[in-house]
Parts: sequence; C-alpha cells; structure tokens
Amino acid sequence: MRRFRWFHRPSVAPQGVAPVAQPTSIFVRPQPQAQHNLIVVILDSCRYDTFVAAAPRIIPQVSGGKVEKRYSYASWTAPSHYNLLTGLMPHVSPPHVFASEYYKHDFSNYNQRLGSEGIEFAKFVPALWLPTLLRRTLGYFTHARVSLPVLNSQTPINVDFDSFQLMDKHNDMAAMLDTLTFSTSRPSFYLLNVGETHYPYALPDEDPATWPRISGVHGVFKQLDEESKDGPMLSEAPVPRFFNQERLEVLRQRQINTVQYLDKVFAKLYDLVPQDTWIIVTSDHGELFGENGYFGHGPINHPLVYEVPFLEGKLR
Repeated sequence: MRRFRWFHRPSVAPQGVAPVAQPTSIFVRPQPQAQHNLIVVILDSCRYDTFVAAAPRIIPQVSGGKVEKRYSYASWTAPSHYNLLTGLMPHVSPPHVFASEYYKHDFSNYNQRLGSEGIEFAKFVPALWLPTLLRRTLGYFTHARVSLPVLNSQTPINVDFDSFQLMDKHNDMAAMLDTLTFSTSRPSFYLLNVGETHYPYALPDEDPATWPRISGVHGVFKQLDEESKDGPMLSEAPVPRFFNQERLEVLRQRQINTVQYLDKVFAKLYDLVPQDTWIIVTSDHGELFGENGYFGHGPINHPLVYEVPFLEGKLR
C-alpha cells in the first residue's frame, strides 16, 4: 500500500501584505473558578411516569426525595444531548414567561450547581457549550461516558471533553462508574449517558438471546419495506405485529425494572463521589408503549415522549 505523508507548508504572504497569524492549538487550563464537581446522569429514554412507577429509594436522596416532572426539548437521543450540553436542562414549561427570560434563569442556576459566582447566559456565549465553559473558563476536567452509539466520540457533541468513552456495553452503568476519577486540585464534570432504560430495557447480566425483538432497531423497518413491495402502500398495510398492547405492557414493565435495578447502582455512585459534588439526574426524552398507536421515541409528537424526571442536589 502506498503511503502518503502530509507536510505543513507555511503560508507566504504576497509582497506588501502582512502575513496572517496562524491559530495555535495550545490550551492552557485556567485555575479553578468553582468548587463543585458536576455529574449529569441521563437515563436514556426513561419517561417520568416510568421513574415514578419504579419508586426508587436511593436515587431521590440527591434531591431530598423530590422528583420533578419536566419536559425535554427534543424527542430523540442526539438532539436532546446536544441541547443538554448547551447547559439547558429539561424545562418546566412555565406559562406567561418569555423564553429568553426562562433561559437566563436556567443558566443562572449554575452558580449554585457549580459553587461559583457570576455565571449567567453571557458566560456561555459564543460557544453556548457547557463543557467549553467548564473547561476553558472555570478550569474543570471534563469527561463523558456514553452508552448509545449515536453519541460516539466521532459525533459533534465531543467538543471540549478531556476524555470521551463509548462503553463496551450499552447497558452497564456499573462498569461506567469504574472509570470515574476525581482530582483533588480542581473540579471535574462528568456526563453519564445510561443505557439500561433504553430499548430493549435489558440488565447487564441478561442474555441477549432473551431480549424482546420489537422496533426498527431489530429490523422492523426492513420488514415494512418488504411488506410494501408489490403490494399495498405502507399506509394501507395492516398494523405491524409488534403493536400488540400485551407485549408493549411487558416492555413498559421492563423499563420500570431497569430503574429499580439502577437504584442500587446509584448507591455505588453516591458512595464514590467526593464531597462538594452536585448531581443532576434526568432523561433525554420519554418513551411510548402503545399510547395512541405509538411505540418508542424519535419521529413521534406525543406529550409522553417529552415528559422526563428531574432531580438535582448535593449529597454532602
């Protein structure tokens, strides 16, 4: 195989024109400007009523037992995480409030979350990117541990992270926690995208052969294409077999079971985080289990796909 080697050729300015300064890639992390570590845990696809039905006991300890119903800005994993990383958490849908005023208030919450002062919307400009603010202005170490491949390190959300890891398994938060380290010299930020609550709602030790086989992830789109060939149009075709409410109720219970399992994993998280760590627990979007004929999330406009749990606070 022929190998090519690329060389940097310095730019030469035309005669009489001053050369343009070349940008530098050297990054000097500033001295810490905040006190708290920040951990944002995203229970992927976990809708609000699933979380409540699971009745977790450990997870709500971070918020003094309070679980808020909030609303995601998006119905799919990638755009929702992009929004979360701008610094905007799921919203409360307040009436009689201008959006701009709500955003200002939401950004100002980072003063309490980070144990800092002077954090406001202007601090996020122009990047509008939470990891950039934390790393380049406040001196944080920044890390991401993700479960879903749509958030892998080659995607655009990997900006200003010191480390960014797609986990070997999509459904093993406990393994994720084994990679967490905290500095004693400056605070750390972690984004944890947890996959147990995402379809197929499987626990780490569950045999993949027993996972349910429903949704486009497991070939339903291919089946629909085949059903529409040389036959009726898709809109005239019979409802796909996976829209069986009994089976969808089984799936909903599986998601509830994953929250109950994760409650024990959060006990490990809460034990390992150092003092002065602010933790946010929420979801990127909800999930539909047959309501009005919908299953899953993404190209769905239904209230339940936007309803997510929200908890935050400092343990010690």
